[in-house]
Amino acid sequence: MKLMKVDPRALNENPDPTRRTKSSPQSDALLLATIKAVGIIQPPIVTAQRGRGNGFTIEIGHRRVTQAIAAKLDEIEILVADPDEEKDALRSLIENVAREALNPVDLWRRIERLVALGWNEESIGTALGQSVRQIRKLRLLANILPAMLDHIAKGDMPSEQHLRTIVAATQDEQAQVWKKHKPRKTDPQVSWSDVARALTKDRMYARHANFGDDLAQAYGIVWQEDLFAPADEDSRYTNDVEAFLGAQQEWMTANMPKRSTVIEVTTWGDPKLPPKAERVYGKPNKSDCTGWYLDPRNGSVQSIAYRMQKPKKDKAKAKGSHASGSDSTAPASRPDVTRRGMDMIGDLRTDALHEAFARAPIEDDTLTALLVLAFAGGNVSVASGRNSDHGIRAQQARRLIGDDGSLAYDRETLQQVAREVLTDVLSCRENRSNSGVVARVAGSAIGADEFLPNLATEEFLSCLSRGALEASLKGTPVLPRQRVKDTRAALVAHYADGRFVYPAALFAPTAEIVAEWAEDNAFVDEDDDAADDIDAGDDEHGGYAEAAE
Repeated sequence: MKLMKVDPRALNENPDPTRRTKSSPQSDALLLATIKAVGIIQPPIVTAQRGRGNGFTIEIGHRRVTQAIAAKLDEIEILVADPDEEKDALRSLIENVAREALNPVDLWRRIERLVALGWNEESIGTALGQSVRQIRKLRLLANILPAMLDHIAKGDMPSEQHLRTIVAATQDEQAQVWKKHKPRKTDPQVSWSDVARALTKDRMYARHANFGDDLAQAYGIVWQEDLFAPADEDSRYTNDVEAFLGAQQEWMTANMPKRSTVIEVTTWGDPKLPPKAERVYGKPNKSDCTGWYLDPRNGSVQSIAYRMQKPKKDKAKAKGSHASGSDSTAPASRPDVTRRGMDMIGDLRTDALHEAFARAPIEDDTLTALLVLAFAGGNVSVASGRNSDHGIRAQQARRLIGDDGSLAYDRETLQQVAREVLTDVLSCRENRSNSGVVARVAGSAIGADEFLPNLATEEFLSCLSRGALEASLKGTPVLPRQRVKDTRAALVAHYADGRFVYPAALFAPTAEIVAEWAEDNAFVDEDDDAADDIDAGDDEHGGYAEAAE
């Protein structure tokens, strides 16, 4: 072969190259960076152009020539080989398949050699076309036990997840674990998962910390950087779990809002509510409480809203005590109307009220006001879980009644009070306070679907089966993962800035539910039933009469 210098732009492409698949942009960038740093180390091999041309055809080294042009080199060295079609094809094939990539251990050793010669990490990264973060990651192999490193150099490389766990341990800790898990004659393979599991330490990340630098300094927390973590997130962490939780606890206690308290967690890490407390999954009221706790899995401060059940008053006992007190202070006197008389008046009033509702003309606003008054009646109990106290609705009704005892209101006040009453009465909670189908029909009628929050949360999606979860991926670019946990995480990330509403959470009930409800509450004409009873009675007596005859 003959070595000579030529302009890379004067070389001709081989019409029958061995490698036809386009190389990756990353590998091209790496080659370009090395050419810019040290030039072309191994000259491309060319042959004289066949036929009448005077140029050269590239046999081996197309990428080197392309990147030399990209590096704007005026000349490169080439090796001119004798044209031999059979040998040229063999040389080209060997060039592409016989070269073995450098393993990470050897690459790290060469990086350390460059560092010893005065190169810094930035310049090494530029020369190799790698990020500084990648160079630092390779340099972490210096923290690996030499015995482990020798085994890795043989080609048994742990995964990145296992590697990050191993390098986080000290050399003494690695030596103890390696003594148990090192390769044997009977089993030359190393179970890196077992090695990593034995060296695993609990980590608390700075991105989950609510405390600032002052508390970190007070508790002696020193952050370390996890160079294996994604580049776009805060990867600082500490292994001092006790100090981290102590700082979080102090911050939580100092910044706790009103009507809040610190609650315990179960052995599974779930919040433990106080006795007789009911968790609030929707928007909490002002009267609701908030429990604060530390998530034992990552040390983050979490909160949960809950509602305490109000103790029931013993009305009979209260009345008894009141009556006994009255007896002791005033002598009993005969009322103007006896108890029997009041009962008669009550029956007559009720019949007249019902007759008026059936026959008297009532304006729309008056009818709405009367509905509000009806919910304030002493015979109405509401168990919606929100302002179930009868006194609240009496206060609402009071706003529609003037000082003289007649209805007195403006239209704005009427609508405001009516909305408050509907809010207190209707409920879709899955407990004894559920209003049933009517609440869902009401929500559908006023467009309440638009006010549902984003349900793509880890907490809600964990309530779905695998089939329901994967069905929720329809219409999104998210693909099902092998683990349900990963599918949930991908869906949460997809809707991080959007809104996902599970179809079963929408208000409009299905036709089957409405039909079943309508059948259970079908209108019954009491007059027809009474007539049927009378007819049945006549037939019955007729039967007796026939039997007597």
